Amino acid sequence: MAAPLSVIDMHTGGEPLRIITGGYPALPKGTILEKRAYVRDNLDALRKILMFEPRGHFDMYGALLVEPNLPGADLAVLFMHNEGYSTMCGHAIIALGRYAVDYGLVEKVEPVTTVRIECPCGMVVASVEVKDGKSASVSFESVPAFLFAGDRTIHLPPYGDVTFDVAYGGAYYALAHCGQFGLEFGRDPARKFIEAATLLTEAVKDAVPLTHPDHSDLAFLYGSILTDGLDNWSEAPTKNVCIFADAQLDRSPTGSGVTARLAAMHAKGQIHATEARIFESIVGSRFAGAVASLTRAGPFDAITARVSGHAYYSGKAEFIVEDDDPLGQGFLVL
Repeated sequence: MAAPLSVIDMHTGGEPLRIITGGYPALPKGTILEKRAYVRDNLDALRKILMFEPRGHFDMYGALLVEPNLPGADLAVLFMHNEGYSTMCGHAIIALGRYAVDYGLVEKVEPVTTVRIECPCGMVVASVEVKDGKSASVSFESVPAFLFAGDRTIHLPPYGDVTFDVAYGGAYYALAHCGQFGLEFGRDPARKFIEAATLLTEAVKDAVPLTHPDHSDLAFLYGSILTDGLDNWSEAPTKNVCIFADAQLDRSPTGSGVTARLAAMHAKGQIHATEARIFESIVGSRFAGAVASLTRAGPFDAITARVSGHAYYSGKAEFIVEDDDPLGQGFLVL
């Protein structure tokens, strides 16, 4: 480390976001995916310092702001977690929208300030409510999202046959009703959901080869989302939990996961463009989600989703690594 690593910590629906504000070296110019590859291949030690213990924890999540490459972008971001670097993160977009307004990255406009955020999956537009000079709730409109594979069945010991969808919401997810695993929200502990979802993710990776119309770097299964099965439109909230990366549990409803669920619901005729749903996380936090527009993504009928939530500040810190600290580079207890 050439300098201390400074951060601002936030959370959206209970899911942490560590925004890195200083200490990273300058990155080479290039596309956002090229920057993602450079950080992964050359600066991964910094991710481990910030995400792992003793400064972070197994489920920490981070955001590194980088120089935008797309015309019109107000900022660009690389997302990081316990395994590496994701391509989209809705809870982070909600937090970054508020952060951009509060810290002057964009000009503050009442009643709504628009923040255009370049992500590895493409441009995501956040709308930040501003009242009396203060930021409040944030919504974002996603990149094109679509159902990749619907109603597939796989044999998954010890659970038996499991039916699932694969949908894209800025990242690919397997979607499955938790009842197929004998699980029920509010009754079973989180570790049971983690075990089931992790097995599903690994099985679907082998069973369903993925492609993406924009770039091969987007064609990977990020995780699995277990739902309560309430996919048909209803005024009642629907609950889900997302297990992503290396068995990391999202405390929020998962913005890109809500986007993927909406894409799957729309493709199956379970929700229409005029209908909104409330999506609830395993800790009870909520996002609102709706189909914002109809579009195409290569050969796929697609939507864009509008997802809304609240983010909150939780602290500021400056991290160092002493030369003689044998655990200073970060570790995880598994």
